[in-house]
Amino acid sequence: MPFDPARSLARVMGGMGALHFLAPKPFDTIVPRSLPGKARAYTYASGAAELAVAAALAFPRTRRAGGLAAAGLIAAVFPANVQMAYDWRGRPAPLKALAYGRLPLQVPLAAWALLAARQGAAEAAAAREGERD
Repeated sequence: MPFDPARSLARVMGGMGALHFLAPKPFDTIVPRSLPGKARAYTYASGAAELAVAAALAFPRTRRAGGLAAAGLIAAVFPANVQMAYDWRGRPAPLKALAYGRLPLQVPLAAWALLAARQGAAEAAAAREGERD
């Protein structure tokens, strides 16, 4: 079975989105403290956004928008990854490596999202071409 960027990213985003609701405490801790309001509200909002993106990626009709939204969401939550790296700077080396390692991994994750958007655009173009025949 060939790699399907959009569906595989939909599973990742859906799983992470669900985790925001099932186990919110770890996500609460990485919400930048400079943001107004309660961390839990941001945890739930980002979880809901990830679930919405997953749903958009899962359906061909909304796949392109879902991929673009995923890339935007990955960029939007980057400050939380920076907050985690900052907060974990005093932790043991393996945990610190995990926190710092998350930062550069956001680049291929965003590229994956853009690949899913391109997949959606190609599928939409093929569908339009098929309608003309």
